[in-house]
Amino acid sequence: MAIRETGSGRSGARGGRGAGRPTLEEVAARAGVGRGTVSRVVNGSPRVSERTRAAVEAAVAELGYVPNRAARALAANRTDAIALVVPEAEHRFFVEPYFSDILRGVNTALSDTDMQLLLTIVGSDRERGRLANYLAGHRVDGVLVVSLSAEDPLPDLLTELGIPAVISGRRHADEPLPWVDADNVTGAREAVAHLASRGRRRIATVTGRLDIYGAQCRLVGYREALAAAGLPVDESLIAPGDFTEAGGRAAMEELLRLDPLPDAVFVASDVMASGARQVLRARGIRVPEDMAMVGFDDSSIARHMEPPLTSVRQPIEEMGRVMAHTLLGEIARTALPVGAPRPPQPRLMLPTELVPRASS
Repeated sequence: MAIRETGSGRSGARGGRGAGRPTLEEVAARAGVGRGTVSRVVNGSPRVSERTRAAVEAAVAELGYVPNRAARALAANRTDAIALVVPEAEHRFFVEPYFSDILRGVNTALSDTDMQLLLTIVGSDRERGRLANYLAGHRVDGVLVVSLSAEDPLPDLLTELGIPAVISGRRHADEPLPWVDADNVTGAREAVAHLASRGRRRIATVTGRLDIYGAQCRLVGYREALAAAGLPVDESLIAPGDFTEAGGRAAMEELLRLDPLPDAVFVASDVMASGARQVLRARGIRVPEDMAMVGFDDSSIARHMEPPLTSVRQPIEEMGRVMAHTLLGEIARTALPVGAPRPPQPRLMLPTELVPRASS
């Protein structure tokens, strides 16, 4: 388990007592009140008169007092920390733009809060065990999870521990946890419809990992678009991939064994499309003349391919921002009094957009 603390969240007190930082007792003496009264004002308690609150706030301003963040968090049973958990191998996290875009969005959303963001990459069973022990210690106030497979036990563990969580995507159609997702079905449908509108009739697809619900949805969109265009679904044109460049290469090698060859391919991620394009170039197959191609994500990879790749844009950075804001709301829900009305679980589907380029 790799845990990294990002730059999100404001900095704490500047220096300790040795650096002359004013204490709670000094604020109390300046305001003419007790230490407990100062603590209540600093922590936002309503059990203080307006006159007393004004006196304490004036003393805080005069002395430049900065509350001890750790002590405040302890008193409120909070850690002021959020974990972003990525259940993938570390090398994949640093290679694929999807993860950095999610991280950027989350970091942006938390930049104006006191929350620290802990990036946790979990790529093995041993690391999962260490993460489970870490979370069981309630060292974070909430968890964001990205890239979940259908059988991943992490969301169930979070539910068992009572830790607020928001996931990117879903494990299945009836996902009970709060989630933020892109409209994978519509995005894939528009990609394949675009290829059909260009006169392509033998349209293949390279899927993502089908234990991931988003990949299943993209395959559904592919099938629906073929049906809408009056084209048959040929199972031999569906090549399994795994969202990696190597997986894209292997899937394209499989498709090139067919006779006749596909005249177009919808690839379920730009990373896989990059690998598939390498195989086509090595075989002397022209894009788009011999085989048109559409990817998914609209990452920087799509813009820098040759020719530039038509791709389905999903708002990845926005997904990160929305996930973080949703989690902050879930954390606030935990502070509601017992019996207070509870808002419904957030389930947010963000739209996709086809971005045509020269590959199709």
